[in-house]
Amino acid sequence: MSASVAFERARSEERAALVGYLPAGYPSVAGAVDVLKAMVDAGVDVVEVGLPYSDPLMDGPVIQTAVEAALRAGANTTDVLRTVEAVAATGTPTLVMSYWNPIDRYGPERFSRDLAAAGGAGVITPDIIPDDAEEWLPVARSQDLDTVFLVAPSSTDKRIALTTEACRGFVYAASTMGVTGTRDQVGDAAADLVARTRKTTALPVAVGLGVSNADQAAEVANFADGVIVGSAFVRCLLDADSPADGVRAAGELAGQLSSGVRRQA
Repeated sequence: MSASVAFERARSEERAALVGYLPAGYPSVAGAVDVLKAMVDAGVDVVEVGLPYSDPLMDGPVIQTAVEAALRAGANTTDVLRTVEAVAATGTPTLVMSYWNPIDRYGPERFSRDLAAAGGAGVITPDIIPDDAEEWLPVARSQDLDTVFLVAPSSTDKRIALTTEACRGFVYAASTMGVTGTRDQVGDAAADLVARTRKTTALPVAVGLGVSNADQAAEVANFADGVIVGSAFVRCLLDADSPADGVRAAGELAGQLSSGVRRQA
């Protein structure tokens, strides 16, 4: 199921979609599935399952801590696919967020085939641009997978147009420069980037900004089709006293964020 289905449903309800991220394998493979299902039950519309990678250059310290723990515990691509299968079974569009190197090592054709078999909706590839995705796009298209690339405030209008042309499902607007992480406030760059991106495509535009609470989610929902939250969910698990507490905290946060995208600012 393409992520676009969830965005269309949200649009019909006159709200933004809530996109939630968690790396596979943290706090354990089964534990991550439990957390993601709790997030879905509480209102997350689209799930991003992170593929743990040893050199996550674009991830902030919170996500890096979780990814490193997952890798130490032996999390691998097979675990990612198992996680996708379990979450996609809920009927929620479930994508993999991955750097290119792990996909390349696994084999792009094999990865696309196995992801589709697991019920995955597609892949978000933060570290490659469409120009460098000649090995990926044909095999992803052959399996009807969403191909989600990133645009940023530094992207030229031409680059945004080239990027959105290659996207399927939605466009990921990384509205702050640098690594991921929560932010104290929403800046003007996010709304400007969404406006520029919408000039080039009819696809939904989802913003990854560092949103961590309902008020921020409501503010971003005023101008974007989707609100992407990652570090705040991971922080729930890092701060939890037990896996059960982590599940509960992530579910509570998802509920608050879900109310935010419905309320808007």
